[in-house]
Amino acid sequence: MASRSISDAAIDFFVQVFAIADAEFRKLRHDPIELATRAVQPTLWLLLFGQVMAQIRGLSGGSGNYLDFLAAGILAQSVLFTAIFYGISTIWERDLGILHRYLVSPAARPALVLGKAVSAAVRGFSQAIIIYALALLLGIGVNLMPSHIAGAIVFVALGAILFSTLSLIMACLVKTRERFMGIGQVMTMPIFFASNAIYPISLMPPWLQTIASFNPLTYEVDALRALMLQGGTSIYGFATDAGILVATSAVLIMIAARLYPRMVI
Repeated sequence: MASRSISDAAIDFFVQVFAIADAEFRKLRHDPIELATRAVQPTLWLLLFGQVMAQIRGLSGGSGNYLDFLAAGILAQSVLFTAIFYGISTIWERDLGILHRYLVSPAARPALVLGKAVSAAVRGFSQAIIIYALALLLGIGVNLMPSHIAGAIVFVALGAILFSTLSLIMACLVKTRERFMGIGQVMTMPIFFASNAIYPISLMPPWLQTIASFNPLTYEVDALRALMLQGGTSIYGFATDAGILVATSAVLIMIAARLYPRMVI
């Protein structure tokens, strides 16, 4: 009987997650232009920044082709930049009164948070499709094995869930769009540059290597680089990469679930 109750609770939880995520999916379907505009920045990074930095020796981390090295980092960057500003939608929902409806619903607070995070993962998938297509056009050695693509999708989802939940926490704390945008812009660059997205960690000074080792983006990029590229390898191992992303996301979801009701205060 107890196991049945636990299973029922689990089913109810995931139904609630799907309901919240589905509401977010509908917003995305009504605004497809957003996806196109989100593709501009990673495209510029690969076409302009990548071509310039490819002339500098040593940046590829021993892989030979810097564009190959950069592609996975730009995919992770695209997911980060999309997810880190996701919390602003919560501020809009509060101002429009939608958030009040969520909070008086029977849905568990973690389900509300996870549902929004899952919808952010879908946006990450669209970014992945664009960057994979662009990488193929640029002649980057992309690994198209189904198992590798599936693995990349998993890590894109984990990264989107983590950073969108962090974004939601920021929104719960600052509560205004102006402050949120300012803090979001301040946070994205250090997270991005203090990782292995655009250069190997071995080129960093020791103090920055220490910071990078605590940066979740480092582990997302490590896994994506191994999965996305032909002959790619993971420095830390997929288990470590996934474990750090999942554990960090779980902690952030619990924090966001506690803070979420304060948005209406």
